[in-house]
Amino acid sequence: MKNIVLFDTRDVHCACLPITFTRAVSDVRVGILTIKEKWQHYIPGDYTALTAEYLAVKYPALPDEALFIAGNLCPDAELLAAVTALTPGMALLDADARLLAFCGTCSDMQSARYARTLTYTGVPVRIAAAYDIFRENGRELEKDFRLLTAGRTSQPLPESCRLVGEPTFPDGTPRLFIEEGAKLECVIINVNNGPVYIGRDAEVMEGVCIRAPFAACTHATVNMNAKIYGATTLGPYCKVGGELSNVVMQAYSNKGHDGYLGNAVIGEWCNLGADTNCSNLKNNYAEIKLWDYVSHRFKPTGMQFCGLLMGDHSRSGINTMFNTATVVGVGANVYGPGFPRTVIDSFVQGGAEGFTSVPVAKVMEMAQRMMARRGKSLTDAERQVLQSLADNPYPAQK
Repeated sequence: MKNIVLFDTRDVHCACLPITFTRAVSDVRVGILTIKEKWQHYIPGDYTALTAEYLAVKYPALPDEALFIAGNLCPDAELLAAVTALTPGMALLDADARLLAFCGTCSDMQSARYARTLTYTGVPVRIAAAYDIFRENGRELEKDFRLLTAGRTSQPLPESCRLVGEPTFPDGTPRLFIEEGAKLECVIINVNNGPVYIGRDAEVMEGVCIRAPFAACTHATVNMNAKIYGATTLGPYCKVGGELSNVVMQAYSNKGHDGYLGNAVIGEWCNLGADTNCSNLKNNYAEIKLWDYVSHRFKPTGMQFCGLLMGDHSRSGINTMFNTATVVGVGANVYGPGFPRTVIDSFVQGGAEGFTSVPVAKVMEMAQRMMARRGKSLTDAERQVLQSLADNPYPAQK
């Protein structure tokens, strides 16, 4: 078995905050799978991550020698061929001399001691910022769909449901795949714009309208009469209702009621209360400026659409409103009338009238209660990570 290390550079890890406050970039879900899960499908081996120091407690120790791959790269056939062709001492660089992969020792990789370098001329999908997660979700969703369903047979679509559009791609690949144990009744699914994947034991209730591309992962739930536009991914055990458009929910998070969420990334173990609404477009149609955790300034993005970026274990109360391009840290509790500021720190509570700090012990207590409902609990490693974030709000900069 090969040793595979998916590594983060400091700038990429910080650019993907707040989603990466509690994980390496390779553990981010984009499409149907996380980046690590994509690589595991192509290259079997023992995987770990080289990321921000405070996150090391979550990952196995680094091996002496390994195949090192940039953790923000999403694999495709061309990139896979280039990476797997590397021999000891060889490095794969992009056109800007940034390291994509290296075969050798950790010390040589970190010191840039390469016996030989190759320049990769392809254009890989890379997650270079948190908003790339929703921007690249459609392309990655179709790639993952083809990877997971190749050579397999879908469960039949129930007679009460309606499929709109051509049932197959031009190459004959079905556009809809339903895993065993999934439940759908009286659902309208439009596959004109891509694939729809319904994972094992997922449930899509009556009256739901779905426009591809869309994925509901294992045990995800879509409540009655929800309206979902692509490219949207519901990670394992997520539950949604209301209206969603181009949303990526990592896992175990809820938006179970009415309200709008668009061009957004939601971490794990989050809860958006009933009628939470999130703006994704400024009403003057101006360019989106997004908070940068390193410079502590708002930076232009070149985008017109960006909604909510929310870190793990955060939540909103009923009727909460989020302004365009709001970033929320870890363990925040947002509630009350009016629009809160567009940068909300970790471990705080409040709303438009201001925020106060919350002891990390109370955040862990709340997280444990939510996780217990799903038969889960905070691990010692997760507690250490949360404590590190509380002791130093931006450890990824260290």
